[in-house]
Amino acid sequence: MNPWPIGLSTGCFSHRNLFDVLEPIHTAGFRELEICSLPKHLDYHLTEEVRRAGGRLQSLGLRPFSFHAPFAERIDITSLEEPARLAAVDELTKACESAALLGCQNVVLHPGPERAGRPPEAEFLQRMHRAAESLNQVAARCSELGLQILLENMLAHLLFGPVRDMLYLLGEINTCNVGTCLDTGHAHLAGEMSTVIQKLSGHLKLVHVNDNFGDWDAHLPPGQGRIDWPQFVAELKRSEFHGVLVLEMAGYAHESVDAILTRAIQAREFLGRLCENAARTDAA
Repeated sequence: MNPWPIGLSTGCFSHRNLFDVLEPIHTAGFRELEICSLPKHLDYHLTEEVRRAGGRLQSLGLRPFSFHAPFAERIDITSLEEPARLAAVDELTKACESAALLGCQNVVLHPGPERAGRPPEAEFLQRMHRAAESLNQVAARCSELGLQILLENMLAHLLFGPVRDMLYLLGEINTCNVGTCLDTGHAHLAGEMSTVIQKLSGHLKLVHVNDNFGDWDAHLPPGQGRIDWPQFVAELKRSEFHGVLVLEMAGYAHESVDAILTRAIQAREFLGRLCENAARTDAA
């Protein structure tokens, strides 16, 4: 039996309204979901719409395990300009409040902005301090809402992209409701797949499962790129991971909902077989 639930990120339907895909997702047999925050999919600024989405999830028996907070260069929790930093904190806080209305347990946050490069050391340290201050402000609100923050490893070329930077910020958050989300595609591009699970062990609550060929963040279904999935599953088992695997696949505007879900089902079956094999090996 597969030891971990396999869920689906609704990001593969980011170009469609969330309400249009929930029933097909349910019919496809998925129960654990991560909800995408892109406005065309679900505008988290619209409280009544979010509340209605939460009711629809509940009526279908879907479990919104996590909500992926927005990320963009403009949402800069590291900004040295206080109005810009506070605006970013407000944006993330609003997303967390909407996650609570949806019934989510976790909010996935990128620990830095979508900005490439590392500034000079003095500025880098200033930005690290601002990020820690911002994350503590967001975490305090999440604690009030009963949510857990999960910091996600970003693409390595971005500010705070290296896992060591994320782990430093994790240690700076002064609330207990914090963990990590591992994005396999990001780790593979960073060349960290062989060590990342060990680094995150004890904090890891969620895995964004996706594949690539080591050239760009393609968000392919597992097994369609170059990640060694049997090795990855074995490492998860050794780390005593007790979280959820969420398929985070690309979806394309020209694809039908059924076509995307067919790929998602195939990916779930591929991953499920690997997990079951690993469980049987342990039992033997």
